[in-house]
Amino acid sequence: MTSAPELTVVEVPVSDARVEPLLRELGDEYSRRYGRDAHAELARYPDEEFTAAHGGVLLLLIEDGEPVAGGAFRRYDESTAELKRIWTHSAHRRRGLARRVVAELEREAGVRGYRRLYLTTGPRQPEARGLYLAAGYTALFDTEADPETIGPLPFEKHLVEPDHTGKASTL
Repeated sequence: MTSAPELTVVEVPVSDARVEPLLRELGDEYSRRYGRDAHAELARYPDEEFTAAHGGVLLLLIEDGEPVAGGAFRRYDESTAELKRIWTHSAHRRRGLARRVVAELEREAGVRGYRRLYLTTGPRQPEARGLYLAAGYTALFDTEADPETIGPLPFEKHLVEPDHTGKASTL
């Protein structure tokens, strides 16, 4: 029996060279799905929004020294972090890595005092929609409607914290 490779979570700035595959693959994927150059969308938010000083973070999952998945959040408002740039390397999909990234971002957002998470995903990303619903996010749109008629699909999740008894309670 072989053991699963070890994954390490690292917080990095957008300028870290290990982030380049994330940004390149996301831009390429969005361009394929939506038929236009989407690399500009990734540059829409200044890099500093994904730093602790501005209420954000960018995390990578590292395996054997290489980034295999990652994601980020930025401050949306005082109590809400907005998840962005959730990515799994094309050679490492179908391993649950995106769910691990989302869980790490949720944990980090809670540590930083956020009580709510918000995100949007594109209407042509059914696997992302499924991921967020499976991870306990609430769809802020009619899930029965044709996603193409909605545009970006918004989701939210309220974080929980331990109460004085050590049990989880909704904030």
